[in-house]
Amino acid sequence: MHLLLLQASPTASTLGTANPVSIGMFFLFVAVTLYITYWAAKKTKTGSEFYAAGRSISGFQNGLALAGDYMSAASFLGIAGMVATKGYDGLIYSIGFLVGWPLIMFLIAEPLRNLGKYTFADVVAFRLRQRPIRIVSSVGSLMTIAFYLIAQMVGAGGLIKTLFGLEYEIAVVVVGVVMTLYVLFGGMIATTWVQIIKAVLLLSGATVLVLLSLAKFGFSPGNLLESVSTNYGQEMLAPGGYISNPFDALSLGLALMLGTAGLPHILMRFYTVPDAKAARKSVFVATGFIGYFYLLTFLIGFSAMALVGKPAIEGIDKGGNMAALLLAEQTGGTAFLGFIAAVAFATILAVVAGLTLSGASSISHDLYVHVFKNGVSNEKGEMKVAKRATVGLGILSVLLGLVFKGQNVAFMVGLAFSIAASANFPALLMSIIWKRFTTKGAVWSIATGALLSLVLIVLSPTIMVDIMGYPEAIFPLKNPALVSMSGAFLMGIIVSLLQPEQGAAAKFESEKLRTYLGVGAE
Repeated sequence: MHLLLLQASPTASTLGTANPVSIGMFFLFVAVTLYITYWAAKKTKTGSEFYAAGRSISGFQNGLALAGDYMSAASFLGIAGMVATKGYDGLIYSIGFLVGWPLIMFLIAEPLRNLGKYTFADVVAFRLRQRPIRIVSSVGSLMTIAFYLIAQMVGAGGLIKTLFGLEYEIAVVVVGVVMTLYVLFGGMIATTWVQIIKAVLLLSGATVLVLLSLAKFGFSPGNLLESVSTNYGQEMLAPGGYISNPFDALSLGLALMLGTAGLPHILMRFYTVPDAKAARKSVFVATGFIGYFYLLTFLIGFSAMALVGKPAIEGIDKGGNMAALLLAEQTGGTAFLGFIAAVAFATILAVVAGLTLSGASSISHDLYVHVFKNGVSNEKGEMKVAKRATVGLGILSVLLGLVFKGQNVAFMVGLAFSIAASANFPALLMSIIWKRFTTKGAVWSIATGALLSLVLIVLSPTIMVDIMGYPEAIFPLKNPALVSMSGAFLMGIIVSLLQPEQGAAAKFESEKLRTYLGVGAE
């Protein structure tokens, strides 16, 4: 029974000091991935190779890359930290992030691969007027990418400062430069392999961390949970400790679940496979890896609570973001901490590369080709714009990281998911399944979703109470997706019904043929 009462004995942590193992592991990862970029650069000559890896990635490889793109440092460190400090309610994030994947598999993957070319705007604009759809879709995509980028860059700076003892500014610049090199020279081929390597490292590291932790409890999760209950009370294993308002829980769940199906850098990955069958397989594989990963974060969080202790975790970082790293140090020593730290940083590099590539494709393919050039452009010109956009986004990401230094940007990821769920997902879904959906309906739907998300998050407790210090917020929900997504669907339906578009409805049957049979798919 002594296993049940294991409790952290406070030990001095080496976090915040230069760790030779973590620095060595990080530079090894960068060296290997830059070599892959050099290799990929020789294979990246055409637009299809830059944007979609020449559609040569297998279903299994793409599934692993999708998992790598999706399993961000926020997932690894944030969810483990939330479970370690808040208990059961941290699982809402794990479950919300996971359940979006079956939805993508059954609703989105096949039509997206069959209808699109490089961006999700290809699908929305397939039977609608190109110019207005491309403009408003690009705005929705770039807003989502910008908010996601801010969270990743600020997270990177804070993480490196804590782990390696480097200055925040140096860390942000390093991330920006390395990520720009991946995308600029290697395009989607390099980005894919960076994400695959990072996924394997992250899954391996998290698995070893869980095994080392469970060894302290006789490899029994029941013993682990009993230890948590004994030391911190049964309420840690019950819902309601973090989110007590049912509407808040529903709104957050919708944002995480449906936002996944609207993230531009995730949707873009479906164009890298040869056909719709491989697209479905890649989602199936990704769902398995991601589900396994979130099960691990749940065990890591409770293990950190039991072995490191809440006071020690909150003493280093009030949000609990260092829980997994403190647990790594407690169970595997400084060397294992170094490995996990390097993996966490590699995670940020891979995610930022994916975001930058999707942003560059939106600027070059949607705006440059279809708005400024009216759909007539040579591939050389489009590639030149894509590479300039990559450099521009790299510089922008560094500047955003520096501007938001020291800010609490946890809400940025929530806002990115809310915009993806509200601006991108409704228009994408309605364009695929509803015959009467129109260009004006799509424009109003995307604009409403994006604007409502932005305004309501500013008026929510997340900003007004937690950041600005007001006693109460104007809008009661912490995440606005319940209202903003409903508004986007409603506006798209009402405007489409009030102003029918005969041409769009007439093209629906031919679109359906391509959607389900892949006739004419690229």
